[in-house]
Amino acid sequence: MKFGMKPKSLLLILSLLVGKTMFSQVPELSEKSQISLLTCAAGDEVYTAFGHSAFRVQDSVLGIDVVYNYGTFDFKKPNFYLNFAKGRLIYSLSRSTFDDFLFSYELEKRWIKEQILDLSLEQRNQMFQFFENNYLPQNRDYLYDPLLNNCSSITGTILKNQFGDKVVFDGSYLEKQYTFRQLVRQFLKVNSWSMFGIDLAFGSPVDRKATVQEHMFMPYYAMEQIRHTTLDRKPLLKRERTILDYSEHLNQTFFPLTPLFWFILLLAFTGIITYFDYRHQTRSRWLDFSLMLITGLAGTVLFLLWVATDHTSTPRNFNVLWAFPLNAFVAFIFAFQDKLPQWSTKYLWTALGLIGLMLLLWIFKVQIFSPVLIPLLLTLAIRYVYLIRYSKL
Repeated sequence: MKFGMKPKSLLLILSLLVGKTMFSQVPELSEKSQISLLTCAAGDEVYTAFGHSAFRVQDSVLGIDVVYNYGTFDFKKPNFYLNFAKGRLIYSLSRSTFDDFLFSYELEKRWIKEQILDLSLEQRNQMFQFFENNYLPQNRDYLYDPLLNNCSSITGTILKNQFGDKVVFDGSYLEKQYTFRQLVRQFLKVNSWSMFGIDLAFGSPVDRKATVQEHMFMPYYAMEQIRHTTLDRKPLLKRERTILDYSEHLNQTFFPLTPLFWFILLLAFTGIITYFDYRHQTRSRWLDFSLMLITGLAGTVLFLLWVATDHTSTPRNFNVLWAFPLNAFVAFIFAFQDKLPQWSTKYLWTALGLIGLMLLLWIFKVQIFSPVLIPLLLTLAIRYVYLIRYSKL
């Protein structure tokens, strides 16, 4: 029997061998290639509220059209939520075809703008080599930081790492240099539960002014910054075009569902209960227990975010002055004793003093607090003042 190999089988093996060789090293881009920054519009969900940035590499000669996306995370990774709470969330660089990347934004009707970078062939190959090397399994993961190291801020980091001082970010387009908190508030309404939660969790570090490059943690600012960036003293932006043309998503808020509405309601309710307590010379222990337990537990969480995590935005959070962690312990004492203990007056005066100190820090801009807190602070103050009076009966 003769042993031979069919032509089709031979071609298949040869193609696999060639393919293996090609993918073991990064191919050289042709003169037809281009590298661009994609900026995607903000969406309706909180995690899409600031938009998105990604890099695109195209080469019609090699048949390449891929997107390098630094905004990929996996809920199924071990301890995902625990790592999120600790500030040790791992994001990854993913690579997909441009059509696949486009699909989800078409479904959500979010615009995409493309900024083609004016790079020499050598510079394009340098960046392509970097992306491909960065995409290797051992390199693609990075420690995410929502303000300092995210899918958008990494744009400026990559440009600086690749081209050094040849890249100059001109900040003259900025009306002023904003703080990190101000930048976030430009994309989320202050009177929304999401912004209230963020304001609550953010500490005083986010109230410093961001540098020109640090503004790029917001995709919209990264897009604007590319328009005002030079490489080798020439504009980095070659040309710009719109790939998907949809209107900006406008999030409407229904006031009865906002935190301000509910805190005003709580203030009115507490005022009425306190008035009847005063008339009847009594104390609604359930109200005191609820207020002190909730504020105490909130303060405990904020304190742990301050001292027990790696978050860069949650240390030195003076919200713990009104959300006093000790309240969680005192709540049970106040709940089960009709007559308040002797030390309660000093404790309540201290709690009032801490609220006053918080207001001073706000006035002197050591930390900017959510204005939505004002009815809640009044609620606590009314109850603390009444309890001081009641303790003397």
